[in-house]
Amino acid sequence: MAETPSTMLPLGTTAPAFRLHDPHGKLVSSDQFKGAPALLVAFICNHCPYVRNIRSAFANLASEYQARGVAVVAISSNDADAYPDDGREKMAEEIQLAGYTFPYLYDENQSVAKAYQAACTPDFFLFDKDQKLAYRGQFDGSRPNNGRPATGADMRAALDAVLAGKPVSADQKPSVGCNIKWKKEKVQTAG
Repeated sequence: MAETPSTMLPLGTTAPAFRLHDPHGKLVSSDQFKGAPALLVAFICNHCPYVRNIRSAFANLASEYQARGVAVVAISSNDADAYPDDGREKMAEEIQLAGYTFPYLYDENQSVAKAYQAACTPDFFLFDKDQKLAYRGQFDGSRPNNGRPATGADMRAALDAVLAGKPVSADQKPSVGCNIKWKKEKVQTAG
């Protein structure tokens, strides 16, 4: 299991826009989250052991902060043709199994992951009320098999700061996880 770190998109970056479908075909747009006191965008997938390690804690954190007005959305950008466990049908199952209370969207052409410079699953991006990037990095210090419980400590500290209108600590550690499963470029042959 090779760890891939997040790219650490520059702080202050405006949230890239998106229009994606959930596994049931409902279209969700980033415009729907304008006016929220914070927007948390998480790149996740169904099969990654790093995501599975935090999924219950992430579901609980999301529900808790949604009650405080935070907009939360998760996006899967993995190549579902090569990794069928990350396809729409399995995403619909994962919503139920994990207890996700937020939209879980599929980035079929991977353009949203590229716009966010997402590199791994999980990869987190927290934007303030003006949709400027305030935090990018790890959920917490837990990893599969490292013995640390998934608490969401780093994400909680960032969310609390943003909701209080205070700056988030500049000491932000990259998230690590499985690399996003990029689609192979199709090569055109003459003939």
